[in-house]
Amino acid sequence: MTVSYELLRVPSRRLESPLSWCIFGILLGALELLLPISSDACGAPPRFNSMKVKGNPATSYNTGDKVEYECRIGFRIIVPPLPTSTVCQADNTWTPPLQEACTAKSCPQLPEPINGHKIYANGTFVFGSQVHFFCDEGYYLLGTKILYCELDGKNVAWNDNPPRCEKVLCQPPKQIPNGMYTNSHKDVFEYNEVVTYSCNPSNGSDQYSLVGESRLVCSGPNKWSGDPPECKVIKCAYPVIKNGKLVSGIAKKFYYKSLITVGCLAGFHLKGSNTAVCGLNGTWEPKLPECIADVPTTVRTTPSTSRQPAITTTVKSSKPAITTTVKSSKPAITTTVKSSNQPEVSFPSDDSPTKEDGLDGKLFAVIVLIYLALQ
Repeated sequence: MTVSYELLRVPSRRLESPLSWCIFGILLGALELLLPISSDACGAPPRFNSMKVKGNPATSYNTGDKVEYECRIGFRIIVPPLPTSTVCQADNTWTPPLQEACTAKSCPQLPEPINGHKIYANGTFVFGSQVHFFCDEGYYLLGTKILYCELDGKNVAWNDNPPRCEKVLCQPPKQIPNGMYTNSHKDVFEYNEVVTYSCNPSNGSDQYSLVGESRLVCSGPNKWSGDPPECKVIKCAYPVIKNGKLVSGIAKKFYYKSLITVGCLAGFHLKGSNTAVCGLNGTWEPKLPECIADVPTTVRTTPSTSRQPAITTTVKSSKPAITTTVKSSKPAITTTVKSSNQPEVSFPSDDSPTKEDGLDGKLFAVIVLIYLALQ
């Protein structure tokens, strides 16, 4: 870019005095400050992740300046290679435009561990990658579980040796006083192998109870699933419940984990749980219940006041009077047959128009007919 300026015309007279030369110098300096700065230079060249400018980069570049790039540490040139240099142009651009011309270096590919497997975290084993190792069930990892592909001078390498998978084995578990465990003759136990503890017979009047887990499993390298149990004498007092009785679990002595069921006598009801277990501290858990006396209840009845009056029916006849009584759940109704020469005959009846009453009436009519026929 070219910029032209027209200088100020000054008289052609000769500048002879020192003051004149000083004023002229000041004018020239001011003129330089007023002139625009040339815009023919390029700014800093572009930056890349895999490569950098060779040497020390400048802050600005002139037209025609060339910049060359090289791969950063841990990276190498892509094959086939791409351009790695560019030139500052008059329009303040870099030509040709560049792209990443380097790629990450790779660490050696690792073999699969015996009785295990590996997983590359990002699917590759290039610079910056991770590899994770795992073992099959029954084996444990001996060594570093995660390896990193890191710088090693100008190259890259894994930061440690690959681990290996060892078989899980356990040393024999602890012996316990007054007890023993199965396969106690073995020196080594394999993964998931089980030992079972039990208590020895007691020489005294009370037996031993096993407190804790009876089965232990080899779950890791020299690691059992829990602590060994204990063999102790734990006894609970005989369960006495006032106005109550034992329903099940009856025994002379009650040891650890003995289970009982209780109930109450007639006229009493239970307050609390009907089951209890002899606990670790030699007490019944939960606390034994109580038998509480039942409260008698009063049943009130109201006597019926509805009664029907007796109804008397008189039948006139010359025959002696005969009295017949018909049984019914209803109040008795008497029917009387009168004769002119004999005393009257009464027949109980019912005036309620129910099905049973109809049967009673029919029976009464039959009796009257039989009586009259016999006269």
